[in-house]
Amino acid sequence: MADSVILLSLICLVPAIFFTLLLIRKGFRRKHLPPSPLSLPIIGHLHHLYAAAPHEALYNLSKRYGPLMHLRLGSVPWVVASSPEIAKECLKAHDLSFSNRPIFAVVGYMTYGSQDFATAPYGPYWRFMKKVCMSELLGGKTLELLHPVRRDEIARFMDRLWRKATAGEAVDLSSEFVRLTNNVISRMSMSKRCSEDENEAGDIKKLIQEISVINGKFNVCDYVWFLKNLDLQGFKKRSRELRHKFDRLIEKIIEEHEAKRTKDEHRKEVKDLLDLLLDISEDESSQVKLSRENIKAFLLNMFTAGTGTSAITMEWALAELINNPDIMKKAVQEIDSVVGNHRLVDESDVANLPYLQAIVKETLRLHPAAPIMRRESVEDVEIRAMIQCFEWKTNGEEKDEVDMTVGNAHTLHKANALICLPTARYNPLPIST
Repeated sequence: MADSVILLSLICLVPAIFFTLLLIRKGFRRKHLPPSPLSLPIIGHLHHLYAAAPHEALYNLSKRYGPLMHLRLGSVPWVVASSPEIAKECLKAHDLSFSNRPIFAVVGYMTYGSQDFATAPYGPYWRFMKKVCMSELLGGKTLELLHPVRRDEIARFMDRLWRKATAGEAVDLSSEFVRLTNNVISRMSMSKRCSEDENEAGDIKKLIQEISVINGKFNVCDYVWFLKNLDLQGFKKRSRELRHKFDRLIEKIIEEHEAKRTKDEHRKEVKDLLDLLLDISEDESSQVKLSRENIKAFLLNMFTAGTGTSAITMEWALAELINNPDIMKKAVQEIDSVVGNHRLVDESDVANLPYLQAIVKETLRLHPAAPIMRRESVEDVEIRAMIQCFEWKTNGEEKDEVDMTVGNAHTLHKANALICLPTARYNPLPIST
């Protein structure tokens, strides 16, 4: 009987000692963490993010707990930096410590297990791909050689708007901006237009929006460790469907590109991104050997991140201008005085359009495409404290202003599509037939 009591006491005592030491350890470590709101069991501080959009909720918390605060989202610890000074210290002074990005279930699957560039961990592959992007894809010489591509797509875009204005029809600018940016990126990356008609452009726009939405949705499996292998919200199933659609699209484009490369006896003077990626994958002496998944995941980055964020920014910019007609008028006057009405405004004109530059900067300040920049620390760190050719109106019977409601995603898109009625001022392009 006595032995049983002693055994029972030990069984109860060992867990008690374990949890006491755990609490002491956590309490000791907590002294080195920034201020934190009161958390709840299991969910931590997740309830704070449901009151508003996540970036707005974090801003409201920072007003009370300071520009550097500690949050526990489920079982995942986060440190939020809300001031330029602290953000600069994290991303510049300690850039290597915060060089990785957190990988969530949906994003990891969509990128073939982080085989892309955007979410790849810092290392030889990431450094090599950054070098390729900066020297080849985004290098000054390449951008200059591909300038006719961008100019041609803008001319096509303006021609579509002119046709709508002439017919007195409203324009779904959300779809048109996606169509424009998608074709620019596609032609620069793969020498191919991927949105030849409105139906195809609408399908791509819908697919991009679906991916943005599912990436921006809160997935409880990412934050509560004992739910990690479950699919309570159906995101794993949906991500498989979306990746299959993208995989089919990109695989078809790659195969067509490879077939064309085989038939061409001479190399193109200007290589697109896919040419470069295929060259690297075929080069046995390359510093980094690219797999098929690397190429697909990288192209997936280009389609989703490049197309969506650029289109979102243009949509917000025009929405702000419509809601602020005085600013729109000043911008039009500046363009008219610098460019005139005999040609379209060009990239080379931007340096002489300071007011237009200010509008772009203010748009990015008010409506950043990605309002929350997430990084993952690899070690403990101590931190110190279109307006030239058209007039635009809303396509509504009563409302004079554009609905500025924000959608629910990590990319800060508009909740409702921007549909406007263009009124032609003049057409510097050849007359459409």
